[in-house]
Amino acid sequence: MAVAASGINLTPLSKADENFHRPTELKAFDDTKAGVKGLVDAKVNEIPRIFYHPPEDVHSAQTHIHIPLIDLEGVGNDSLKRKHIIEQIRDASEELGFFQLINHGIPTSVLEEMRDSVRRFHEQDTEDKKQYYTRDFMKPFIYNSNFDLYTAPTTNWRDTFSYVCAPNPPNPQELPEICRDIMVDYSKWVMEIGKLVLELLSEALGLNPNYLDNIGCNDGLAFVYHYYPPCPQPKLTTGISEHSDTDFITVLLQDHIGGLQIRHDNKWIDVHPVAGALVVNIGDLMQLITNDRFKSVNHRVLASHEGPRISVAGVFSTMVSPSDKLYGPIKELVSEEKPAIYRETTVRDFSVQFKSDGLGTSTLKHYKLNQAHI
Repeated sequence: MAVAASGINLTPLSKADENFHRPTELKAFDDTKAGVKGLVDAKVNEIPRIFYHPPEDVHSAQTHIHIPLIDLEGVGNDSLKRKHIIEQIRDASEELGFFQLINHGIPTSVLEEMRDSVRRFHEQDTEDKKQYYTRDFMKPFIYNSNFDLYTAPTTNWRDTFSYVCAPNPPNPQELPEICRDIMVDYSKWVMEIGKLVLELLSEALGLNPNYLDNIGCNDGLAFVYHYYPPCPQPKLTTGISEHSDTDFITVLLQDHIGGLQIRHDNKWIDVHPVAGALVVNIGDLMQLITNDRFKSVNHRVLASHEGPRISVAGVFSTMVSPSDKLYGPIKELVSEEKPAIYRETTVRDFSVQFKSDGLGTSTLKHYKLNQAHI
């Protein structure tokens, strides 16, 4: 048996037998409140069976297509450069759904401190972290391993903490002191980046620069701070299963480890880390309101012997916050030649549907006209 940090036994793959009972082992893992980091601290040599992924989910051919790297220098004061940047963003959003940004204005020191603080939180003593461990999504600060632990078919090799900073930010005193100041500071930087990206996406659609901001795509912002410990058997599991994001856009800070891949033409493309860059990807809600003009594509993160891998995702969505605001295909993008593909929804209903479906399923399919709930 492999022993978790708390002393609870978790069955490794090589010991698989008829006595394996997934719900029991999930609860045993969850009850440690130590996450995957606890398993690494216990020096496990074999991963518990709950983390096993079918081989076809892990091994796949990769291609050498590169994610566009877009330089934002001059975007605010050079009309020719801005036009070129918008064209690059349009092409990337229509074809790959992903692009990287450099010269975005966030100081390197801020990026480094943000990554360092994620490491500090996850690598502090387990007893200090346990007070924040919860599966209550209404808490101002949430730390756990695998938000969908009890509903997903397989468990991913990562731990996460998160909080919602807009539209209703928590009292900073409710955030852990070990990472509080940089969380608040970084959120302000990302809110500005998000506003700029939404302006450029609006123009890429042929709309007023403030269009997406005016309809509320910038109203909500949440952060998830992922920690992927080194894995003793990375070919048997994954860091995050294949999925698409349910938001409008995601602004991601990743470190140098790598492992992020997107699916394109049924092949996997590496999103190679670029020093100082931010990764931006289109979410399901953006695909819905652009009537499939911009693509929300599936992506995943591989497990690795290296690590820990650190990433910080800024998620632009009001998620489950109460709102009656309806989102459907933008009228300017709908015509007889290109009729509406999706029905209207609130962000809350869309997010609840995602939580019900779980990671790795298509939330968009529920909103296709004449194809709902297929």
